[in-house]
Amino acid sequence: MSENYLILGAGGGIANALARTLKGQGAQVFLAGRNQAKIESIAQELNSPFLIIDGTDFTQVEQAVTTATETLGGLDGAANLIGSVLLKPAHLTSAQEWTGVLHTNLSSAFALVRAASTRLRPEGGSVVLMSSAAAEIGLSNHEAIAAAKGGIEALVRSAATTYASKNLRFNAIAPGLVQTSLTERVWNQPKAAEMSRSLHPLGRFGTVEEVARAIQFLLSPQQSWITGQVLGVDGGLGKLKSLARPQ
Repeated sequence: MSENYLILGAGGGIANALARTLKGQGAQVFLAGRNQAKIESIAQELNSPFLIIDGTDFTQVEQAVTTATETLGGLDGAANLIGSVLLKPAHLTSAQEWTGVLHTNLSSAFALVRAASTRLRPEGGSVVLMSSAAAEIGLSNHEAIAAAKGGIEALVRSAATTYASKNLRFNAIAPGLVQTSLTERVWNQPKAAEMSRSLHPLGRFGTVEEVARAIQFLLSPQQSWITGQVLGVDGGLGKLKSLARPQ
């Protein structure tokens, strides 16, 4: 029997890479998110079912989990890849921007935990959320996004404890800077790119495939003894002090 997974935020680059990775290993995927054109494109490529939803809306996320379960014949796990990037100091961040960051990142994560915790297979399953290295270390102009991602990490630990008796696992991935359309304004500007690259001890940015493989690892039932963890996939950014690299 194939494994079945739900991907929220399925229009993004990491989500596309994850869907391809899971399908390539024989799993079935259900795609959900609000970018209809992008989701329809990857759904057609992979011949996968999909649903257009607002991932910050609890009712719509419940609908996505229920529909995925019914369509695929059960659900082994789910990943929330809905997210945003706001690089502003606190004093320049408006109330609207703050609310937007929290809803997009933290509310969508909570909505998936809330819905999936009662709908994954009775024998157990896995939920993976998206944090950031910014929740681990202090990065300037990251106050809003760091707060939201820090909340996700706390959510992972609490949910992992609450639902352990049901054999449900909750973990998170914490990437450094990954080259996606969402972060293009950083890596596509030479000065900003060089500054950001220098913070990563391995001296380069991540790829969507590298992050996707880490998510697949945590989703897999083969990792049935891993829960409540935050896995840094960040070129060392979150834990190591970077020194100037030799030219």
